[in-house]
Amino acid sequence: MAHDSTRWLAACIEPAFSLTQSSVWQPLADVYRTHDGWLIKFDLAGVLPRDVKLTVDGSRLTLAGTRRDCSIDEGYRHYRMEISYSRFERTVELPEAIELARVTSEFWHGLLLVRIENA
Repeated sequence: MAHDSTRWLAACIEPAFSLTQSSVWQPLADVYRTHDGWLIKFDLAGVLPRDVKLTVDGSRLTLAGTRRDCSIDEGYRHYRMEISYSRFERTVELPEAIELARVTSEFWHGLLLVRIENA
């Protein structure tokens, strides 16, 4: 019985440990073609707008920034950590140049919505 509980504990800890090894994580993204351009949704739960930077280069849109851990009450100890609190970067390549397009963004319920309207 002790052997099974040890394996279970190891299975819970090891995946979380491996997730924290990378210094850069890539937020998930959904890309939509619209009637006048593109809409890209990035999953950025817990990220503040001031910690995000968007750049455009040809047909590439790059999102970079940092997700910071919120303050934890004194006396709390980590039991399991799976959320990446670190620098992130994600590049989305579109099938056309967007450097002359109008790019706007807004945060909405943990998502960053990036609208790209053709010039």
